[in-house]
Amino acid sequence: MSALKVRLMSWSTGRATTAPVAPRAAGTVVLEDAAHLDALLASDAVDDDTMIFVPGAAGSAAEPGDGPELVPYEGSLAEPGTEFTHDPGFYLQIQAYGISEYMSIVGPTVVRVADEGDFEAYLNDADRAYEEGGFADFLTNPAIQLADLPALGAGPAGDGPGLRLHAGPSGTLSTSPGGTPLGTVGDGFGQLTEVWTRANAQSDAPCAVCLGSAVPEPVRAAALAARPWLGRYLAAVQALRDLRARGIVVDGVSGFGERLVSGLADHGDPADTVHADRLLLLRAGEDLYAHEPRRGRSFRLGRDVAEAAEALLVCDSADVAASYVERARLDTVGERFGAAGLALTTRPLAAAGK
Repeated sequence: MSALKVRLMSWSTGRATTAPVAPRAAGTVVLEDAAHLDALLASDAVDDDTMIFVPGAAGSAAEPGDGPELVPYEGSLAEPGTEFTHDPGFYLQIQAYGISEYMSIVGPTVVRVADEGDFEAYLNDADRAYEEGGFADFLTNPAIQLADLPALGAGPAGDGPGLRLHAGPSGTLSTSPGGTPLGTVGDGFGQLTEVWTRANAQSDAPCAVCLGSAVPEPVRAAALAARPWLGRYLAAVQALRDLRARGIVVDGVSGFGERLVSGLADHGDPADTVHADRLLLLRAGEDLYAHEPRRGRSFRLGRDVAEAAEALLVCDSADVAASYVERARLDTVGERFGAAGLALTTRPLAAAGK
């Protein structure tokens, strides 16, 4: 993937593609009006490593390290129902969540929660997947990226002015088109970061900024609090996209309306529900797959291994999991996955009863 597409993905989703570091300026900035470029360049909100998307025929920095890279574009990255274009041949559709299930996906598409109705549609799809196992087909299309993931339950994970900024038509700055205003073009990076930090401190839910102008914060915070599994849901959606891109049709995801080990469906307080980064188990006919959210890789598993892994993930203890799967198999699978850097419990194996 080109550097430009990586920046577009992280700017749209609000998720960094590399490990977060302490930023000194914004990584990516999207301007809706080129008239704000001079004021932005005069501030310390950008530096030599910033990529700035500017509408119209803007030039670009002559050499790396000679100022921010300026990328011209046509259309919009903000308004649902529009299209972003950079050079002939690269198009990105922008769609509102609420109508996406009725629209045909013809290429790379960013789906935005643009208002409270979109947010309700998102929650309805998530609830149906969690309770019944049915995931919205459009959302698992590999061409789709869901925007502003930190505000939808994925957690901050590096989002903030250091990752991305959006300058609206009037010059108002936020981290996204639907975000709470942090300042205006020309404001310093420290000031923007301080306002972002303060806004988040006033909410119990992760990332109170990037949907702050689209969805009332009390509504969003209450919805996330009632659904601590939303991070897990978003990880499952990404796993489904990954396998679908490889031509694999997934029939079920462990923890979403079904379990591989039938008795685990009634296990109270399943540990894997609230750990978005833990291994996901998926079923495609008789074939079983594991997906590692942190590194975005998927691989096939045998049934015996998958069942043992599921018991450990759900119970978070080999002692408790032994009520569902024989202990010897649990120990073997736990050790092998642990040696590969894929811990199946949050505690060391020895503390799980070995």
